[in-house]
Amino acid sequence: MKYLLSTCIICLGYLTISSSCGLNRHFENSRRNTEKEVTNSSIKTGADRYTFYLPLLKEKKIGVITNQTGILSNNVHLVDFLIENKISIQKIFAPEHGFRGTADAGEHIIDGKDSRTDLPIISLYGNNKKPKPEQLIGIDVMIFDLQDVGARFYTYISSLHYIMEACAENNIELMILDRPNPNGTIVDGPILEKEFTSFVGMHPIPLLHGMTIGEYGRMINGEKWLKNGIQCNLKVIHCADYNREMNYSLPVKPSPNLPNNQSINLYASLCLFEGTNVSVGRGTEMQFQIYGSPFLPKSDFSFTPIPNFGAKEPIYKNQLCYGENLTSIPKVNQLELKWLIKAYNSTLDKSKFFNDFFTKLAGTKKLQHQIIDGVSEIEIRKSWEKGLNDFKEMRKKYLIYK
Repeated sequence: MKYLLSTCIICLGYLTISSSCGLNRHFENSRRNTEKEVTNSSIKTGADRYTFYLPLLKEKKIGVITNQTGILSNNVHLVDFLIENKISIQKIFAPEHGFRGTADAGEHIIDGKDSRTDLPIISLYGNNKKPKPEQLIGIDVMIFDLQDVGARFYTYISSLHYIMEACAENNIELMILDRPNPNGTIVDGPILEKEFTSFVGMHPIPLLHGMTIGEYGRMINGEKWLKNGIQCNLKVIHCADYNREMNYSLPVKPSPNLPNNQSINLYASLCLFEGTNVSVGRGTEMQFQIYGSPFLPKSDFSFTPIPNFGAKEPIYKNQLCYGENLTSIPKVNQLELKWLIKAYNSTLDKSKFFNDFFTKLAGTKKLQHQIIDGVSEIEIRKSWEKGLNDFKEMRKKYLIYK
């Protein structure tokens, strides 16, 4: 499990303007799509539409759930911006990916203080996924500003669930500053079955849900997925001049192991490997753009994972792995299973291919059984059709964007 859970990271302190620009400027090695690019300057995120939310925060005591992705278009961090505008921030809450975004997968993070503002930072990962009532004392409004990537097991939406629940239970308003979903056109994969609910899959949705985090919050509320069917007082500051058909390149890495557009596009398809004995490139500079293991046949492509930023102990550290390089393939528009099926069929000892984490990632036992039984990708996809159609119909009432 620790290999998947490194997707999100929490650190004591937060990303300043200079480090945000230097480390993440337009993403390292960002792939240029052949299709028409949309410049991010044409889209206003919720954070950039401050004339809509600043008046609502005056004279209020504020909690902020954010990390290194919570920046405005001028690269000013949301926390800095709110302080500059005399908004009374009480605490910063950091999700699994963390406030600075530099910790390893599954790494234990403690609470602390931001060295620049001296604001307390509360970790919402590990044993404290849901803010405790005592941590919310004196807060009138919680602001949620995190960049999601549209996959069920990318745990910002799980953090959102617990934040919404805590706000509902403690009569605190929640404001989501919405951001585009870079995989916003893709709705695909098996629907999570209730018995496989976990922090990497909390709701009956497909692996790729095709919604922004603001739309997703509306769905959580509307479907009454919070404990005992409670609902929170939710307001979404939506993006302007955005539709989900736009190609959106994130200005900052959402986590250390998603370094560029290609990795974000392939993330959901390759993340299923984290429930197998195959590496997805943690410990290299091509995370979620390659796959391989010492147990796959020798090929023209190989890599050797070594400790690096975001992967202090990568799987197969210092071991030669053979596999496939996907860094230059065209953008995918669905959940791809062909690499998973190919790797399984190429593994000599198939009894060691899957581990227990696979069913949590898939949200069902059926997918593993289908692959073992040699069911074709076409037939596997057909088995998802009803669930996907039902989900698409249900989500219509929560969509904000075309």
